[in-house]
Amino acid sequence: MTLEALVAIIAGGLVSGSLYALMASGLSLVWGTVRMFNFAHGALVMVGAYSAWYVSNRGGIAKALQPIGKSIVANGEEAGALGGLLLPLGEWILSIKGGFGLALGVPFAILCCGLVGYIMYVLLVKPFVSKPGADLVVIITTIAGASFMQNGVQVIFGPRYKQLDRILKGPPLQILETAIGLQEVLIIVLTPLTLFLLHLFLKHSKLGLAIRAVAQNDDFAHLVGINVSQIYPLTFVVSSILAGLCGVMLGGLFFILPTMGAQELLFAFVVVVFGGLGSLPGTIVGAYVIGFIRESSAYIIDLYWAPVVLFATLIIVLIFRPRGLMGGEDS
Repeated sequence: MTLEALVAIIAGGLVSGSLYALMASGLSLVWGTVRMFNFAHGALVMVGAYSAWYVSNRGGIAKALQPIGKSIVANGEEAGALGGLLLPLGEWILSIKGGFGLALGVPFAILCCGLVGYIMYVLLVKPFVSKPGADLVVIITTIAGASFMQNGVQVIFGPRYKQLDRILKGPPLQILETAIGLQEVLIIVLTPLTLFLLHLFLKHSKLGLAIRAVAQNDDFAHLVGINVSQIYPLTFVVSSILAGLCGVMLGGLFFILPTMGAQELLFAFVVVVFGGLGSLPGTIVGAYVIGFIRESSAYIIDLYWAPVVLFATLIIVLIFRPRGLMGGEDS
């Protein structure tokens, strides 16, 4: 193996591990708090990518607003005194043919995913909390919710692939003879920063401490005055925001399509089990380990054999450590 190949594997492992860490952290947070798996988590990645594209791209909301802008301008010219207000509005709408850009697209995607995560909890999870067999029922309802979102997006936006602009553009970073795109560099840098902010939120804020208390023991948390019924949807919102951010990052690397997020969901489950169910540090460590294993096996063996190597590694780890790398007693 050459030094250039090693640099490429390390860079690819960091990018893959960062994306897995973003997605799997939200999945682990929901499991640790609500004790349920959200199988619609991959669809939230897709929602984040499409939301950012719809606001930022010329083919999204900007295209939908053009007929409205033309109508306002036409009516404003005949509206007399009111036209002084309508004409500037219509001309402004017509001037945004290229979209609003990622500066508005990314925050909109985060807000949209948080809202979708809350609605998902209310409709698909809340009715079954604390009921017998709830974990199995929620698996079914979230799979149905993911299917509904995927098909709904296909009906609204069509089956054609979309492309989200890269947040950072410019010549790639050269390390030896390996080129690393600026979007990849952003992913490598932004993910640890995001996870550090998540750590600060869980460690030092009242809501974060409440989430940790519910994750440790929801009955005792209720006894000390924590409203557990409010913590559950908050956890889903935080988890959905992480998935949406992952979708925005993925949308800058690959084409956007309604089924995106399905493969990432599979790898996220591998990461969560590999690192230890409910263990956020284990999930983060496991994400980067899985990322490096995937990239190295894809280079040494073959890309199509990488999932086989991952699952074989997972099986071997679970044989010797059934709770995962850093799983606790309840994993």
